[in-house]
Amino acid sequence: MQNHRKPTSRVRIGALPKHFPRVHALTASAAACVLVLAVFIPTPEVEAKRMPLPVNLSSTEETVTDQQPVHVEKVAPEQGIALATAAVAKVQSLSLTVRNGDTLSDLFKRAKVSAGEMYQLLGSGKEAKKLARLNPGEELTFTVNADGKLQGLALQKDQLSQVRFTRDAESRFQHDLVQREPDSHPAYRQGQIDSSLFVAGSDAGLSDSLIMEMADVFSSDIDFALDIRKGDSFSVMFEEKFLDGEKIGNGPILAVSFTNQGNTYSAVRYVDSSGDANYFTPEGKSMRKAFIRTPLDIVRISSHFNPRRLHPVFKSRRPHNGTDYAAPRGTPVYSTGDGRVIASGYSKPNGNYVFIQHGERYVTRYLHLTKRKVKRGQRVKQRQVIGTVGSTGYATGPHLHYEFLVDGRHRNPATIVRKLPKAKSVPSAEMTRFKNQTQPLLAKLENYQGPALAKLEDDN
Repeated sequence: MQNHRKPTSRVRIGALPKHFPRVHALTASAAACVLVLAVFIPTPEVEAKRMPLPVNLSSTEETVTDQQPVHVEKVAPEQGIALATAAVAKVQSLSLTVRNGDTLSDLFKRAKVSAGEMYQLLGSGKEAKKLARLNPGEELTFTVNADGKLQGLALQKDQLSQVRFTRDAESRFQHDLVQREPDSHPAYRQGQIDSSLFVAGSDAGLSDSLIMEMADVFSSDIDFALDIRKGDSFSVMFEEKFLDGEKIGNGPILAVSFTNQGNTYSAVRYVDSSGDANYFTPEGKSMRKAFIRTPLDIVRISSHFNPRRLHPVFKSRRPHNGTDYAAPRGTPVYSTGDGRVIASGYSKPNGNYVFIQHGERYVTRYLHLTKRKVKRGQRVKQRQVIGTVGSTGYATGPHLHYEFLVDGRHRNPATIVRKLPKAKSVPSAEMTRFKNQTQPLLAKLENYQGPALAKLEDDN
């Protein structure tokens, strides 16, 4: 006895029954074509959903976001055939924060993406190879389909910069840089010194970097280790930067004044026609001398220039041909001017040392360093870090011994800089441009100063 199978109404695409009516066959074939087109030819909406999601700046260490499944439209009922809904595979976005010691391989493992996908990405070009050098705190966002295949990767370097890698139709990775511009607004702070510039600046709401920037602007005119007195005051206008209404940092100082021992110095930032930014007096004279006053940021002088000083180690009268600056071990030491390193080495009395030649007449020396950051023959710029404070050689504690020689003779580093020429002023051809750019800044600083100084006088 033969088994009779009950006819089924299920239609298999590409394999129609042998005795299927011609009208129905044509209808089914058309529906199959519609289904194939709907599944394999993405609409703009579908294509958009395949793009990697942007990095969520407020995400936790690991976050997962599922995109909504994309549904295929059903064929109209009047065609006589009900087609099943086809769904495109789900795509996930996973954000990971780079930890100390993390490698790119570690992050791919945490994202459950194969090493083969990683090597394919790294082989896509120079920009992708930079992913091998990640920094703690950076964020990677993986966009992966249901099969674990990488569709895109976004590297959030900071709040403003993101590098995206996206797989194209030919399965190759393309990259682009997304750069956001923060909003900038001027801010004003003023203060009066009671004990130190750092304390007064902090009390006024200035960050450490802004305090150091202000000291750097006046470093050729004011020795912040020697010249500061109680009652000195400052007024500073700078940029504050905001992103989506939230402050993300400070921009440069725009205009600043500093009153030291009754003398007031003013400076304004000017960006010249070449795009270089420097600080000048309101008249256009450079604030920058050939040498800055001190090779360290604000510190304490432990021993002055003295040709007849009693040596602290040998207890005998020996010339002290420089200035000693007491500072914590590891404090950065700067070159006080542009020049060329003529010596970088170690000796028993000097410890680690660096000597720099500035033009034909001037030489500066830096002794007792913990580390040397430059080599003999190297060119250096003013305020370039050349080493760090230490106590190597004949030293009783961490400090920098700094010497200044003119034509081979030792001169007092604390006073010689005042006698040296400044850098070039604003060229006469740019004076109109200089005034148009800087006068509004100086006027705004003066408007801020009026009420602030009046309040300061009332408080005193």
